[in-house]
Amino acid sequence: MSNLEPRPDEIDCHSTVHRGDAASDGSVTVEVLTARDVPLGGPRAMTVHRTLPQRRRSLIGAWCFADHYGPDDVSATGGMDVPPHPHTGLQTVSWLFSGEIEHRDTMGTHAMVRPGELNLMTAGHGIAHTEVSTPDTTILHGVQLWVALPESAADTPRDFAHHIPPALERDGVEVRVFLGELLGERSPVHTFTPLLGAELRLSPGAQIELPIDTAHEHGVLVDAGSIRIVNSAAAPLQPTELGYIGLGATTLNLRNESDQPALVVLLGGAPLDEQIIMWWNFLGRSHDDIVRFRQLWTDHSDRFGEVTGYSGDIQHLPAPALPTARLSPRHNVPGQA
Repeated sequence: MSNLEPRPDEIDCHSTVHRGDAASDGSVTVEVLTARDVPLGGPRAMTVHRTLPQRRRSLIGAWCFADHYGPDDVSATGGMDVPPHPHTGLQTVSWLFSGEIEHRDTMGTHAMVRPGELNLMTAGHGIAHTEVSTPDTTILHGVQLWVALPESAADTPRDFAHHIPPALERDGVEVRVFLGELLGERSPVHTFTPLLGAELRLSPGAQIELPIDTAHEHGVLVDAGSIRIVNSAAAPLQPTELGYIGLGATTLNLRNESDQPALVVLLGGAPLDEQIIMWWNFLGRSHDDIVRFRQLWTDHSDRFGEVTGYSGDIQHLPAPALPTARLSPRHNVPGQA
């Protein structure tokens, strides 16, 4: 997915890693992040809830971007239709709850994004792609996530991976681990830093205790339900809120306190102790990187290639104008559980 904002924020993130332990009683501190609504292009724009990045917190591990959208009636919103657009220095993670999206990219990949199936695209040196909800889709609902590549892998070749994780059943909770490892289930999909990504569906009143890596920070993104993190003093998390848990926690104890099924996306990872700049759809290491990427895209450089098979009117999404000032640093310090 592209960031279609006409005036995208410049984001320069630097995380300083602090190691620590959770409280001796196993309790954790939760920082609640509230999403902002962003129209995803066009007069009948589909609204997405953007949780990352924001000024309070730019990264969770290497997760650098999180859009949550739907459930959207595509007859009213027009659904998703994102023309050919570029990416550098990151991986895109597409995960749907309902609906279907057609993906095309400059490797010649033509794939469908379906509920419960992971599509991960590695931009690395550079790639372009399109995303269009299919004609049969009536309700579109899911998350679009980006992962920052470490400097050692920033120029890695383009790649695409698809994985259908099994559903794990735990006393009224269904878990699908699409990246990393949880509850003994490990995704085979390669990432360049340690990451965790999982979907949890909790029946009304259901509760689950999850063992987590103390060297990782985590985010609990609520789509539906009212989720209490039992081993914290925080109020229950409501839809579109994300509960951030810093380093040192050994477990997450989640309970659905609503009388409806709950839907949660759990994100985690080792802090990315590097300085990065993210602007529009580019991730680089300096202001000059971003300027160069933008110009290469504008010039139709082979760095990104051309997408074939997209039938929309716009065949090359124009990049927004750069800000008049140099992109300035923004620091991101991992919290403590």
